[in-house]
Amino acid sequence: MPTASDAARMDRHYRFQRYIYDATRTHYLVGRQHLIRNLKPAADQTVLEIGCGTAWNLRRMARLYPQARLHGVDISEAMLATARTSLVRRGLDGKIALRQGDATSFDPTSSFGAAGFDRVFFSYALSMIPRWPDALDHAAGMLNAGGSLHIVDFGQCAGLPAVVKSGLFAFLRHYSVTPRADLEQRISEVASRHGLGARVTQLHRGYTDYAVLRRS
Repeated sequence: MPTASDAARMDRHYRFQRYIYDATRTHYLVGRQHLIRNLKPAADQTVLEIGCGTAWNLRRMARLYPQARLHGVDISEAMLATARTSLVRRGLDGKIALRQGDATSFDPTSSFGAAGFDRVFFSYALSMIPRWPDALDHAAGMLNAGGSLHIVDFGQCAGLPAVVKSGLFAFLRHYSVTPRADLEQRISEVASRHGLGARVTQLHRGYTDYAVLRRS
């Protein structure tokens, strides 16, 4: 279960942002479509998004992979309220299961009746989770045999001008977002601990980090 302080903090953070979140994030949360296209769940496989927010990703997945079983968890009940309203409006409320939970500790069995998933993903969420290495480790432990964990998030902008990076990072700090400089190292550690294969790539001149961890 999320702690009261963490859940309340995120509810305050998104109290008003949730109403304009999707419209204002499209242009700089680059790489989400890339992640969605690469998930490729088979019919009846299970997919979980951790930090699902307004369910923007899950709504698109419901149309691209109509036979997959989709789930989302988020610590903010305010964001989930917006997500549920959006799903009802689009006729997807029976297709996507949403639950409140802390990314580092929620119980998938009590939340969704499933001990593991075929696909798990984070989309621009690790950069907002204070104990993000714990969240990454928790997610890796939920993979079914043959499953994969996908991550897309802000990179270190190594191929971009320094002024672009400094401006972007200053903008992100305003929204309590911290690109993880040691993401690749942490992924390697988690992969080793859970017996997973891992690959991290930089997209868009380092603006975006994209990683996949696979269980054989």
